[in-house]
Amino acid sequence: MKRKEFLQSIIGASAFLGLPFKTLGAENNSIQDLINNTKRDTDGSMFGFTTDKINKIRVGIIGLGNRGNTLLEMFQYLVEKNHAEIIALSDITEKKVRLASEKLSIWQKKKATIYHKNNNEWKKLCKRDDIDLIIIATPWNLHATMALYSMENGKHVGCEVPIATNIEDCWKIIETSERTKKHCMMMENCNYNEEELWVLNMIQEGVFGDITHTEGAYLHDLRALMLDDTYYENQWRLLEHTKRNGNLYTTHGLGPISFYLNIGRGDTFSHLSSMSSRELNLSNAAKQINHPIQSYKCGDMNNTMIKTKKGKTILLQFDVHTGRPYSRINKLVGTKAVHDGYPSRLYIEGEEPTYWGHNWLKKEEYNKYRSKYQHPIMKKLKVISSEFKQGHGGMDFIMIYRIIRCLNLGLPLDINVYDSVMWSSITPLSELSVAANSQSIIIPDFTAGIWEKENPLEIMKEV
Repeated sequence: MKRKEFLQSIIGASAFLGLPFKTLGAENNSIQDLINNTKRDTDGSMFGFTTDKINKIRVGIIGLGNRGNTLLEMFQYLVEKNHAEIIALSDITEKKVRLASEKLSIWQKKKATIYHKNNNEWKKLCKRDDIDLIIIATPWNLHATMALYSMENGKHVGCEVPIATNIEDCWKIIETSERTKKHCMMMENCNYNEEELWVLNMIQEGVFGDITHTEGAYLHDLRALMLDDTYYENQWRLLEHTKRNGNLYTTHGLGPISFYLNIGRGDTFSHLSSMSSRELNLSNAAKQINHPIQSYKCGDMNNTMIKTKKGKTILLQFDVHTGRPYSRINKLVGTKAVHDGYPSRLYIEGEEPTYWGHNWLKKEEYNKYRSKYQHPIMKKLKVISSEFKQGHGGMDFIMIYRIIRCLNLGLPLDINVYDSVMWSSITPLSELSVAANSQSIIIPDFTAGIWEKENPLEIMKEV
């Protein structure tokens, strides 16, 4: 195959760039050239970005399916404390948006305006002048479009994962956030889980020493849900697996790991290589129930290796096709300690060779570390978040609480636009690497060099 034809086949196969084929140019253009051609001007001005205090955050929510409804419930405490108010709700299905409105009316006196008449009704919500923050909980392919439109209409954005599905949109989101001076946060809830916050606090306290390697994952058997014709509207999630092959859901593992490694705040991603196994489990399940779609492009297991500029390594795994217990792995290897998640285990290195061993801490000693290094956020919010266990064990509530209270107080958000884009970009880059026989791909510097400056994590500050 000629070089140009090869590149065209890669683009068509992975669908990760919104570039016309004419940008391929000369025969000797490389895959890396295509990635670099999406770059836009950026000045890193959204690091540590703050706005004026907003005493009560006026919120609009787009998407009231399974995820949107859970996020709506997380606002109850904040509405009752007068920190926030839900102004408007939008969904393409009238029944969903009306049910959400009825739920909201139980704990908010003021009725929210609802939008549902057509696929563009959400734009009316964005154009309102009485909304400060828009929450986006729609299918993946709509996230970037809705985030960009929201910022262009003067709104801060909290968007479900991923914030973008192609590299070009990643750059557009950064450029738009910087130009409009609006927050654009990808709402990665796993960064707010008790175990991940505990591990992060131990890192900050020096328990792990120097970190060398990390592992994270999204290992979650979703076959029944994806093949169900009612759970995901129009089976949008299943359709993603018919046309894409890579790590399609990076951020549950990568979000916490990025905080562990100070990505964007002293280190950054350098390059990656990605490999997918063959696909068997999802198609076999589809055949068993005689599902109309029985052929899938996404392999059962994807392994993506990332190296940082400072030489640390990350292994990300993705598998939603295989029957197995849920796991995000959450492994952290340092010079003084090792943690393995699911179940959570901790190893602490002895101070002398005679103490070196091969055993995890016993339960009593492990619990001492859990107690001693509990994250300040959990100390403050654990009791409240326990009332909202339907929000993935409470982490959804903590995430929404932090967004609203940071905006109330005029503080930087925990996850900024650069975090959001960096973590999301790994998906399209993994697709490209898989399609090119696991070719090593240089990861763009979305921070324009600002990552080199050591900065503290906003999530370590109490609000």
